[in-house]
Amino acid sequence: MAIEVGNILEGTVSGITKFGVFVDLGDKQTGLVHISEVAHGYVEDINTLLHVNDAVKVKVLSVEGNKIALSIRQTQEKPERVEQRSERRIQSRQSAEAFEAKMKSFLRDSNERLHDLKRNTEGKRGGRGGRRD
Repeated sequence: MAIEVGNILEGTVSGITKFGVFVDLGDKQTGLVHISEVAHGYVEDINTLLHVNDAVKVKVLSVEGNKIALSIRQTQEKPERVEQRSERRIQSRQSAEAFEAKMKSFLRDSNERLHDLKRNTEGKRGGRGGRRD
């Protein structure tokens, strides 16, 4: 089978480095799965997820000469946890907007009160003919 972008293939882990995993695709062809494409979410140590000779399903991302970029993550369903994080970001953004609206209202009320206070104290400062010590 020809290796083309978008194909999903079976392979075997042939090597592990700190930046990714090399996968043997057969027919003397090897591709690289970058650490960001190993799993959904952050991967600190690939060795906790994969070992040499593990069978893996990979998706071909690009083919440039003899370099084949692969992804394990794109062959897996996105876990709910990741979806919940994006929902929390939306809720956080909405609460930030609500907070901003409350702050604007508070600032407007505060400025009005300060203006009233200044106006009321101006008349009580003694004006004309006031006695000074």
